[in-house]
Amino acid sequence: MTRTVYVNGEYLPETEAKISIFDRAFLMADGVYEVTSVLGGKLIDFDGHAKRLERSLNELDMPKPPEFDDLLEIHRKLVAENGIEEGMVYLQVTRGSAGDRDFAFPDPETTRPGVVLFTQNKPGLADNPVAKQGVKVISIEDIRWGRRDIKTVQLLYPSMGKMMAKKAGCDDAWLVEDGFVTEGTSNNTYIVKDGKIITRNLSTDILHGITRAAVLKFAKEAQMEVEERPFTIEEAQQADEAFFTSASAFVMPVVEIDGVAIGDGKVGKVAPRLREIYLDESLKAGI
Repeated sequence: MTRTVYVNGEYLPETEAKISIFDRAFLMADGVYEVTSVLGGKLIDFDGHAKRLERSLNELDMPKPPEFDDLLEIHRKLVAENGIEEGMVYLQVTRGSAGDRDFAFPDPETTRPGVVLFTQNKPGLADNPVAKQGVKVISIEDIRWGRRDIKTVQLLYPSMGKMMAKKAGCDDAWLVEDGFVTEGTSNNTYIVKDGKIITRNLSTDILHGITRAAVLKFAKEAQMEVEERPFTIEEAQQADEAFFTSASAFVMPVVEIDGVAIGDGKVGKVAPRLREIYLDESLKAGI
């Protein structure tokens, strides 16, 4: 089945979608993106993703696209037309194309921002069996640029990190800078020690995860203790549990880091409980 996608104001079959070779996301990675999960045909945490998109645009001095206020309607139409019950909607906004390559930004008065949206069908997203067995991660040096709080399309090094993990027989990589874990290749990271949830505090060093914010809110409402501070790989290896969060993984237990089992090497109690709460509450609030 051919998907319907959205490109610069038009709904098109994916086979007919085209973007200029001069689009700055293609040439300069000059673009930002968001991924919104779909559960039960409803968008999860859409408002949070829309607010973060606006922040990313502002931080890069990138103009809002003309359809910015219609993004919810566009998301809903794509979900409906593509019959998505469980899956994701990918949204990308770029600085557009001025018709040639140049390091200088194009004039926003004459260059329309580029906008692309498409859906990904992921049956079983919520009931992922991997969440019951946990994943294994490796640690790698964090050599990305310094503004990781902006959700840009500069994803080469995270992609390389995932391939490093795959080569090592693991599922993902956690990035380390100055001795402390920043985040995963595409997720925020956590450990649990003596019932306390520990996760790195917000700054320009990490992405301000939408799922992160929701999970921490639900954890506090459930009377769980949360401490926001950096932690090391060694501390993580000695923790009782570890996990990560993202829009597509929700809450994912980690059972091994750099070959060292976390706790007894099995999924603990905190991460599954947070996953259950997050999915229940998100489904109620989905739009």
